[in-house]
Amino acid sequence: MNWKQLISNKRFGLEELHATRKDDRTEFQRDYDRLIFSAPFRRLQNKTQVFPLPGSIFVHNRLTHSLEVSCVGRSLGNNVAKELLALYPELYQECPHLQEIGAIVSAACLAHDLGNPPFGHSGERAIGTYFSEGKGLKLKEKLAPNEWEDIIHFEGNANAFRLLTHQFNGRRKGGFVMTYSTLASIVKYPFSSQLAHSKAKFGFFLSEEADFVKIADELGMVRLSKEGEPLKYARHPLVYLVEAADDICYQIMDIEDAHKLKLLTTDETKALLLRFFDEEKQKHILHICDMVEDVNEQIAYLRSCVIGKLIKECTDTFVRNEQVILEGTFEGSLIKHISQPVRDAYSYCADLSFRRIYRSKDVLDIELAGFRVISTLLDLMIEAVLSPEKAYSRLLINRVSEQYDIHSATFYGKVQAVLDYISGMTDVYALDLYRKINGNSLPAV
Repeated sequence: MNWKQLISNKRFGLEELHATRKDDRTEFQRDYDRLIFSAPFRRLQNKTQVFPLPGSIFVHNRLTHSLEVSCVGRSLGNNVAKELLALYPELYQECPHLQEIGAIVSAACLAHDLGNPPFGHSGERAIGTYFSEGKGLKLKEKLAPNEWEDIIHFEGNANAFRLLTHQFNGRRKGGFVMTYSTLASIVKYPFSSQLAHSKAKFGFFLSEEADFVKIADELGMVRLSKEGEPLKYARHPLVYLVEAADDICYQIMDIEDAHKLKLLTTDETKALLLRFFDEEKQKHILHICDMVEDVNEQIAYLRSCVIGKLIKECTDTFVRNEQVILEGTFEGSLIKHISQPVRDAYSYCADLSFRRIYRSKDVLDIELAGFRVISTLLDLMIEAVLSPEKAYSRLLINRVSEQYDIHSATFYGKVQAVLDYISGMTDVYALDLYRKINGNSLPAV
């Protein structure tokens, strides 16, 4: 792969207008702005990140998480662009858009969670297991094998790519009409669901496979699969920066949230975050902390120091491995290749987070509720599209926005329309609909 081809501001769905686009804002800035003002992005404010949506203590939701990831991603992209242009000055002329890596990564980070259903990662599992283990298992004979693999391994990342590229009813061709490079930077797992038996995630549904191939081939991404094999590409290099920004934020910000919720004590939190630094740097950080009395402010300062450290480590790792990344042979995430002491500190935080945070009662309760709500909604909506002539089915279908193709000519299309509808819901909307369907809540009269 080469940077000149990898960085393209051609827009998916508006290719014929590419030569006449004006540059009052760069196309990658347009991507960012388009996402910020979109309805799916606004809905992230009411979608669970890890902890249940806030009561008296405000913790991260999908919206605040995505904004923070975008900030870290912009820093990573800007740093990498600066380093690459210092190494290869000729790229100033050969690839002028290279300077905009920060804007591309920042926009991709905003979009990376757009396809996630309600109730966090448990929502993804609830959809997949409804078909693989639940009542949806009876539908297997109605779908082709590759269609079945799509839905039993339902993946938020693949759903984000669909949301951004699919032409929903009444909408324009090309979906959000994003630039090729931004779209490619979102696809963390650039292979089909046919490979999901060996890998838990994939990057695009069967319905968007041709769209991804079009983008990947335009950008010169390395194809790893042979003709006739399930589709598999090497990642677009900027995916590693989007992934690193996400890794940094969810790990470090979840620790800060856990401190606010008193799942971790102040001493435990400080000790965790200080692990990232040598003894001399620890003394300096603690000296700064002593200047303020507010404990939350102290933790916030420590957190910012750790994020800055991880940004530098991931930048250095990317630049050091640039050629391997361009060859498509780099393995694992950037975090897995940072310096040993910092990697050990990150791993320790990850292990503790799993035991003390992600397995906490509040987190498990939201997962249990998510399974029940989503499974019930899926069961009723699938039954409605299977038997649209029934009175109750018509009532349910009439609630669905016309942008979703509930009346698709294929059963796979109908199932996808149901998944589009349910995955686009906020936590509160899904719970409210669940209560109304079960007669536990009625509209005000």
